[in-house]
Amino acid sequence: MNVLVLGVATLAVAIALGIIGLSMTWGAGTRRVADGLESIELYYGNGQAGVVSGTGRVGLSYPLIRLGQLATKLSPSGVPVSISRRLNLAGNPGSWTAEKVFAYKGLGLVAGAALGALLGARSGVTIFGFGAIGAAVGFFLPDLLLYNAGSKRQTAIRKQLPNTLDLLTVCVEAGLGFDAALAQVAQKTDGPMAAECVRMLQEMQLGKSRVEALRALADRTTVVELRAFVSALVQASELGVPTGQVLHEQSKEMRTKHRQLAEEKAQKLPVKILFPMMFCIFPALFVVVLGPAALSIMETFSG
Repeated sequence: MNVLVLGVATLAVAIALGIIGLSMTWGAGTRRVADGLESIELYYGNGQAGVVSGTGRVGLSYPLIRLGQLATKLSPSGVPVSISRRLNLAGNPGSWTAEKVFAYKGLGLVAGAALGALLGARSGVTIFGFGAIGAAVGFFLPDLLLYNAGSKRQTAIRKQLPNTLDLLTVCVEAGLGFDAALAQVAQKTDGPMAAECVRMLQEMQLGKSRVEALRALADRTTVVELRAFVSALVQASELGVPTGQVLHEQSKEMRTKHRQLAEEKAQKLPVKILFPMMFCIFPALFVVVLGPAALSIMETFSG
C-alpha cells in the first residue's frame, strides 16, 4: 500500500514538472511577436510598458492558461479586481497581469498538492492532509508574495515622498510649470515615486487631464500622506489656488508629519526591544554575572 501511494505521489510530481517544462517550451515560435503586440498595446493603451490593466495572455502557454482558469474558478468573484489593485500597488512587477497571477496560483496548487502528498507518503501518514496543506500553501503563495511586494513599495513611497515634494516645490517656485516640475522629479530621482511621476506624465500626454491623472495616482497607493497631497492639489486646481502656494504648504506639512512619524517610531522602540531583552539578553547576562557567585555558594554549602 505504501509503495502504491508513493508511486501515485511520484507520478503527480512528474506531471507537475512536465507541465512546468511544457510551459517553458510551448509557443516559443510566436512568443516574440506576441510580446511585441502586447508592448504596443500597453504603451498606447496605458501610457507605459509594464502598466497592465487587462488580462492578456502574452507569455503564457496553454497548460498555464488552463491552470489559471482552474484557479479562477476556485477563487471568489471579486478576487480578479483585488489582484489587479494589488498589482498596481506593487508597481506591476515584471509586466505581470492578473491572468499570470492566476496561472501561477494554479501551478502552485498542483505542485503543492503533489509535494505534500509525496511528503505524507514518505512519513507514513495519510497523504490527503499533507496534500491539502501543500495545495493551500501553493495556491496562496503568489498572493502573499504580491502583497509583500506592494507593502514594500508603499513603504518606499512614504519614505521618498517628503524629498519628492521638496524638489517639486523648488522647481515650481523657480518658475517651471507643474508638468515640467514632474518631469524634473522623474529625471533627477529614482525609485517608485519617480516611476509614479513618469506614469502621470505619460497619462497626461495620452489625453488625461491633470485632475484625472492625480486621482488615478491616488487610486494606485495606500499612503495616506500621498492621498491627502493629491486631494489638496485637485481642490486647488478646481478652486483656482496657485499651485506653488499649495506645494509649499504641503511640503512643510509633509516634513512635520515625517518628523512626527520618526518620533513615534522612536517612542515604540523600548516596547519592541523589551521581549528580546527579557528572553535573549537578560538570561545570558545573569549567567555571566551570577554564575560564578552561584558556583561559589554551591561549593561553600557542599563543603
